[in-house]
Amino acid sequence: MFGGQQPILVLSQNTKRESGRKVQLENINAGKAIADVIRTCLGPQAMLKMLMDPMGGIVMTNDGNAILREITVQHPAAKSMIEIARTQDEEVGDGTTSVIVLAGEILAVAEPFLHQQYHPTVIIRAYREALEDIIKLISTDLSIPIDVKDRSKMAEVVKSCVGTKFISRWSELAVKIALDAVETVTLNENGRLEVDIKRYAKVEKIPGGTIDESCVLSGVMFNKDVTHPKMRRYIENPRIICLDCTLEYKKGESQTNVELIGDQDFTKMLQIEEEFVKKICDDIIAIKPDIVFTEKGVSDLAQHYLLKAGITAIRRLRKTDNLRLARACGATIVNRTEELTEKDVGLGAGLFEIKKIGDEYFTFVTKCKDPKACTILLRGASKDILNETERNLQDALHVARNLVLEPRLVPGGGAVEMAVSLALSKKQIKGPYSAVAQALEIIPRTLTQNCGANTIRTLTALRAKHASHSGDSICAWGIDGESGEIVDMNVKGIWEPLSVKMQVYKTAVETAILLLRIDEIVSGSKKSRDEPTNPAAMAAQHE
Repeated sequence: MFGGQQPILVLSQNTKRESGRKVQLENINAGKAIADVIRTCLGPQAMLKMLMDPMGGIVMTNDGNAILREITVQHPAAKSMIEIARTQDEEVGDGTTSVIVLAGEILAVAEPFLHQQYHPTVIIRAYREALEDIIKLISTDLSIPIDVKDRSKMAEVVKSCVGTKFISRWSELAVKIALDAVETVTLNENGRLEVDIKRYAKVEKIPGGTIDESCVLSGVMFNKDVTHPKMRRYIENPRIICLDCTLEYKKGESQTNVELIGDQDFTKMLQIEEEFVKKICDDIIAIKPDIVFTEKGVSDLAQHYLLKAGITAIRRLRKTDNLRLARACGATIVNRTEELTEKDVGLGAGLFEIKKIGDEYFTFVTKCKDPKACTILLRGASKDILNETERNLQDALHVARNLVLEPRLVPGGGAVEMAVSLALSKKQIKGPYSAVAQALEIIPRTLTQNCGANTIRTLTALRAKHASHSGDSICAWGIDGESGEIVDMNVKGIWEPLSVKMQVYKTAVETAILLLRIDEIVSGSKKSRDEPTNPAAMAAQHE
């Protein structure tokens, strides 16, 4: 009976439906609006944005991802744009501003072709072809290898990343911290490099002092004090044990019933509990450690036994802190005290001490022989400054990590965009393909605008420099973000990791393609209370 019928799209009265060219143009406008918000945050002369949330908290930053995370938008295409900043941040940790500005421009250059009745799939095909050519160009002709062991060259690259941030005044310190931290956590297992900065390079922010006092510890630090006031707070070359179990009475599981008849039964029960705690402590004391760190609790009785044996105990450590500590001092995290052996003891730490900073007590396990995990201690005037410094430092850490994993560089300051733009233009393919070449110029143009220089004159001169360049070397002429002048990036020493640039181009073009593919937005919005429901009232309202 229903065999010949086509499925029908049923739209209710309160469902809004927009389709065709109108939707594509709306999506382009939404993308451009998001890019305009972020545009002034590119380059060394970047302006900060101050964002206030409904709770009254403020965020001051020029990090594209942090800004977009705080903004509330309604348009679905604008939400997609915000998502790409997050992708960029998670993948390579830098270039969040560039990717938004570039994606907005790639969408903008598609607008004239839509007005000329080009079909979106034609534009998309040209964009895909352009992206393949860009990736081929920058991974071979327009990038140079870097020696990871050459610390001065590595420092130069990280410094050019930090130069656009709030922390740029302390760039020497920030670069040193980033390189030291990445060097510490780099692990070479079976010929495979592993640099896990998220798990093993923890940033600890302590308000007070100045940013100059920030440093990388050769070990770990956490906001804890000893459990008993008489325990030792300073131990050199300590024997450390890391536990993942409680040093307390064994609690009964739920639904436990205990029947006590006389008071001797109660005494017996307490005695069993005490014996259990004593056995746990005897297992620990047999190994002769100096310090015991546990993720769970330590009972008063256990503290008494450990104190008598001259052992310091620290309890309720976070799982992540325990992992870092175990890796730094060479200990093994043990789940049951009876399984403790000599090889589980961490002997790699040179010093254990507890310091009071401000109002809080902090435990330091430092002077580790081969830490492979570290804590970055940040000091600063206020929480806002510390939060912004941490965001900037995370970018620097990611850049250093990307260089270790993929040691290739491209010139910064818009030089690589100009070189790619020129190379694409040489193919003389008209239409959307050449529009991508034109869109890439947005990076040097925005850098020039943010310096307050003459945009048209500067870009024309930069184009001429690139067009007249001949030779085997990369044309590294770009914009000096401080003054807006055209400089040779080889002389200026501004380089960027290839992986960051590659991710910027891939994400920007793919997002533009995705948004151009949309030809219909259907949104079922709820009826407002004052909206009339009967058709007669609706007709009267229209009249």
